Amino acid sequence: MDAHVISVLAGDGIGIEVMPVAMEVLDAATRDRGVRLEWREQPWGSDYFRRRGRMMPTDAIETMAGTDAVFLGAVGHPEVSDVETLWGMLIPIRREFDQYINLRPVRSFSGVRSSLAGSPDIDVVIVRENVEGEYSAVGGRSGQGSPFEAAYQQSVFTRRGVERVAAYAADVARARSGRLVSATKSNGIIHTMPFWDEVVAEVVGRGGGVALEPVLIDALAARAVRAPQTLDVIVASNLFGDILSDLLAGAVGSIGIAPSANLNPERRCPSMFEPVHGSAPDIAGRGIANPIGQIWAGAMMLRHLGHEEIAGSIETAFTAVVERGAVTPDLGGELTTAEVGAAVVAELSARGV
Repeated sequence: MDAHVISVLAGDGIGIEVMPVAMEVLDAATRDRGVRLEWREQPWGSDYFRRRGRMMPTDAIETMAGTDAVFLGAVGHPEVSDVETLWGMLIPIRREFDQYINLRPVRSFSGVRSSLAGSPDIDVVIVRENVEGEYSAVGGRSGQGSPFEAAYQQSVFTRRGVERVAAYAADVARARSGRLVSATKSNGIIHTMPFWDEVVAEVVGRGGGVALEPVLIDALAARAVRAPQTLDVIVASNLFGDILSDLLAGAVGSIGIAPSANLNPERRCPSMFEPVHGSAPDIAGRGIANPIGQIWAGAMMLRHLGHEEIAGSIETAFTAVVERGAVTPDLGGELTTAEVGAAVVAELSARGV
């Protein structure tokens, strides 16, 4: 029996609704396949913050370090600052575990209406740098309360950081179409972005087999809306990758579909897997949240843990369910969160999994 210990952080809002459904799907997919998932659920998140004044305990990183992966639902609460939720949970996990790759696949599904004219086929992988760049803690504010109040934010791009995300993205592109778009803004950001361009070009050029196309982020955003079918793999900085992945996820019909993997590719530390969507307090508690993003993130987790065939079977099952219209209201359906999960489990069973 191949056993994996998984830290489960359901978090807040719809996170606590989609997480158990995804866990049931993963248990069903691994049952009788020689794989056992040991779930270690942790009550951390915004409710924990409201009781304890912090998003997770001081030994949380040490606790999770002894597990094989982190499975995250969503974090966020109307009464808790986003600064607290992000810098109190997500960023510490990503940085302490050096999860320097944020991998975000986005693809369209037959029967799911795209917001784009003509409903083009979309199949894009975004490789986002995940631990430095624009999301740094370097900066500050001055002159608070005066007419001259100012805020300063320092982006931090290191050669090592850009090299390793470029190398990973080139490998992904090489395994797909051999085409790689690099998101940049070197015509307006005169230090970090030309540096990004230079290092990405050096790394991709050394490996061979990949055609690199640098594209300014504003033009790339327009292209993602106008002609997303011309994109295959995108490598981007922390901020640019964050925005592009949500833009494309929304374009395929619902951000509730999209998954995300925060990877430490060398596996020296646990990697973290989560849906792209937030905690959605406007629909929390109604049982109608889309669980596909969480389920797909679970499939990515199993693939990272070495179970390619099981991951593929989960993706095939939820694709069949979505494409026959067994979906939640955000995709035009009438099913509940639990009913979609049950449909995916039934599809796995029908396929002999």
